[in-house]
Amino acid sequence: TVQVKRLDTPSHSMCFLSFHDHLRCTIKVDDFTARLFSIYRHVLQEGPKQSIVLGLNRSDYMVDQDRDGGMSLKQIEINTIAASFGGLTSQMPDVHRHILGVAERLEDQKKILDNNPAAGLAKGLAKAWELYGSERAVVMFLVEEIQRNIYDHRYIENELWKRNIPVIRRRFEEVFKTGSLDQEKRLFVGGKEVAIVYFRNGYMPQNYTEQSWEVRLMMERSLAIKCPDIGTHLAGTKKVQQELARPGVLESFFPNEPDAVDQIRATFAGQYTLDMGEEGDRTVAMALAEPDVFVLKPQREGGGNNIYGSEICQVLEAVKGGSERTAYILMDKIRPRPSHNYLLRPGEPLRLNACLSELGAFGAYVRHGKDMVMNECVGHLLRTKSVEYSDGGVAAGVAVLDNPLLV
Repeated sequence: TVQVKRLDTPSHSMCFLSFHDHLRCTIKVDDFTARLFSIYRHVLQEGPKQSIVLGLNRSDYMVDQDRDGGMSLKQIEINTIAASFGGLTSQMPDVHRHILGVAERLEDQKKILDNNPAAGLAKGLAKAWELYGSERAVVMFLVEEIQRNIYDHRYIENELWKRNIPVIRRRFEEVFKTGSLDQEKRLFVGGKEVAIVYFRNGYMPQNYTEQSWEVRLMMERSLAIKCPDIGTHLAGTKKVQQELARPGVLESFFPNEPDAVDQIRATFAGQYTLDMGEEGDRTVAMALAEPDVFVLKPQREGGGNNIYGSEICQVLEAVKGGSERTAYILMDKIRPRPSHNYLLRPGEPLRLNACLSELGAFGAYVRHGKDMVMNECVGHLLRTKSVEYSDGGVAAGVAVLDNPLLV
């Protein structure tokens, strides 16, 4: 069993979590998670090279309405890799203030919150870069082949250039061709020393070729700061999220802090294992009996992967008797109260829609060995979509960027 401890193995961020225990069933049936875990195990056995840990995360929430009409904030998931829209959403307050100004609703202008997560995320990157200790070293954005969300990246990149921190953008293929490690395990790409690898790619199976897997291992073995490192990437899997919700787990993180445990646990929706055995069998039966009150989640990021309603029955009927079901977790479906709004989307008429919104909180943290150098909430993201869609985000063309309006 591989143990990850905050103070003893400072290159990884999850405390006292045994990924081997939590993921042992999943990695047998999910090749993508298994490949990530293989790299994690390789790095841990070799010994971590870097004591600086950088995390740029986004924790997503919706307001759940129970059957009695009570409302509470429930966590959808936490994104530990390529947490997006910190750049574009930084522009949204000015957009809506302008619209309200044109509409002569000047009092409502004052109800739009200031929000600049691009600056806050860049602050985390800049702090880690400074700790790395080389003015010539660059921050490398690892990007997709087709960069559909490039403008979101650019706002964060430009914040770094303002601080005179050099930035390069490279794809897996380019790092494979020009990347190398020196004797001290410093990472060089195209002759430039890399202080930070900032992953804006690498979170989906289709992002990888065999060459890409070689590159990922090389980067993880390097002295470069990874955002996220491989342990933090695995900590963002749905299976680990489900394990964190088990009774007694939060108490290990917050001993003698029952109030903190209660506050955090109150944000968790019900999550249920599909591992083989009696508990997993009960989860399958529960989901098949009432599929409309659950969401079936695979170990994937990037949106558009979750399974709802009758499709849950189709998937579980096909895998319920075999280990393939352990690639998923089951979660209570959050039921927010709809509001009405206008969604501005290309090619579609402007009309009043019944809408649902999801609030994301951006966090940036930097740890150097045992010392927490930075740990801040640096902004928020609000996404709004029509109630007709069960799943889907901004990049999928379903949701739109939005702002909270204080009332």
